[in-house]
Amino acid sequence: MDFDLSDTQKALYSSVRRFFETEAPPSRLLKIYDRDEGLDRDLWRKSADLGLAGLIVPEEHGGAGLELLDLAVVTDAMGYCAAPGPLLGHALVGMALSLGGSEEQKARWLPRLASGEVVASLAISEHGERWQPDQWTAVATAGRLTASKKNVLFAADADLFLVGLAGGGLALVEQGAPGLTVREVDGIDRTRRLGALGFVDTPCELLPEGLAVAERIRDAALVLLAADAYGGAHRSVELMTNYANERVQFGRTIGHFQGVKHQIADAAAEVEPARQLVWYAAYTFDHRPDEAPRLAALAKAHLTDRYVNTTRTMVLLHGGIGYTWEFHCQFWLKRAMFDRTFLGSPSVHRERAAAMADWQIN
Repeated sequence: MDFDLSDTQKALYSSVRRFFETEAPPSRLLKIYDRDEGLDRDLWRKSADLGLAGLIVPEEHGGAGLELLDLAVVTDAMGYCAAPGPLLGHALVGMALSLGGSEEQKARWLPRLASGEVVASLAISEHGERWQPDQWTAVATAGRLTASKKNVLFAADADLFLVGLAGGGLALVEQGAPGLTVREVDGIDRTRRLGALGFVDTPCELLPEGLAVAERIRDAALVLLAADAYGGAHRSVELMTNYANERVQFGRTIGHFQGVKHQIADAAAEVEPARQLVWYAAYTFDHRPDEAPRLAALAKAHLTDRYVNTTRTMVLLHGGIGYTWEFHCQFWLKRAMFDRTFLGSPSVHRERAAAMADWQIN
């Protein structure tokens, strides 16, 4: 049995990573951090030209028709580069439309999502850290929505929102719709800007199979966050290793000191074995759906925790320079904090995983 990625998936990873290393090096990330505008449209256009915007959109609607594992490979590469952009929410909206939209909705939106012409975002978070479908309270009546959502990726730049409704339903709302207000929020990871949405008697369009796919979309999102976390943690281990082999103190590189060696070795030992958890969680989504919800919860909880721990060690081993705005450590540390909290903390998903395994929780 082969537990590795296919040659095609490895080539996909390499091409995406090479693209973002070229187009979004740390110098460009710092400019994105410093500026007021959220979405880097030139980078998004090039990403869409590469095929990333439509990776899991069905071929009949202009996409590549690939699986979640392929998208996780891309997300891994983006996490490695701390790549900016709206792909996380955009891809999930495309998946929701593919799985639960009407034929008319698919025909109208999927080709434009696949090309990147339309930027889409997911609006599911509510006040009180309510992320899960059974916690949503927004109600749509007669095609009108009055509610509020927070932690919406690229809210000011998106053209289309997928909104989570009470009971686990899903609805589409277009940017500029009557009664829709958008407020930008200064989040910690400025490569993935956030905003809050308000709806007052706002026109919306229900997805016919929204109830059936809402939890699937949540599970896919958890896997993608785990993949991003693995990629970022992997890069963080590399960064601290490289620095330890370059920084000279007391006449030798700091990598010679046992205390530094052990911290790097511990970080690598935590991160590297977790790769298989991410890949298997992504694989089960399309091939073993009964296992997928629990694996997605475990992957998100474990990988995002490891990511935060690894980036803390990375900053520590860089010393004073690691804390500065101008140095690149902040990109991965802040991304780790985002991945850990977005869609719920690790403790939330460990509790969910335990409940799905029928464990007794005291």
